[in-house]
Amino acid sequence: MSGMSRAGDVRLTVTGFRKLAAGRLDCEPSEAVFDPRTGKAWGRGDWDLNPELLADFAAMPPARPAAVLVGIVAREELTVLLTQRTHTLPTHAGQIAFPGGKLEAHDAGPIDAALRECVEEVGIEPHFVEPLGFLDGYRTGTGFTVAPVVAIIRPGFELRPDPREVDEVFEVPLSFLMDEANHQKHARDWRGRQRHYYAMPYGERFIWGATAGMIKNMHQRLFA
Repeated sequence: MSGMSRAGDVRLTVTGFRKLAAGRLDCEPSEAVFDPRTGKAWGRGDWDLNPELLADFAAMPPARPAAVLVGIVAREELTVLLTQRTHTLPTHAGQIAFPGGKLEAHDAGPIDAALRECVEEVGIEPHFVEPLGFLDGYRTGTGFTVAPVVAIIRPGFELRPDPREVDEVFEVPLSFLMDEANHQKHARDWRGRQRHYYAMPYGERFIWGATAGMIKNMHQRLFA
């Protein structure tokens, strides 16, 4: 929806968003799979805007499971919680991301992993978080299938960012991210080819790549 504003849109209230999520999110995580036998892909991934890269996915080893917390903070104006990753991390250094990471052996599942990572990365305890459901699974070019867990985060939490992983924690209005007018397509050279990706610049923040792809999926699932 273009020109979205909070005024008059019940979907941008906690009650409205919770009701919308109940009808349109998945109750279980879904796979994002490329089948090299047929050359077809199911689910979302870095291949969305780059179908010519599907051959690269065919040559990759099986994807590792991961989960992120797509946290909607229940403020007077709903916001989305995001992190700025440190520049010293081995992958995705300096990028904007949701709290999250790979599933560990002791995790009961993607929700458990997303909640654990949220505590470890930004310090938000699980009793502040109300999971609502899943967006489509998202396959990254770095070898993960990500389960995006959408959740309501109750205000009152205290942030304790892990300085080894997170430079900063910040929030972006949900109305901005769910306004299709703010969804851009960019391209850059990657391994000698043009790679296209979604981007949602917000002030000095440049939200792009897998994070922007999952936000785009949330718009399509809940607001389109």
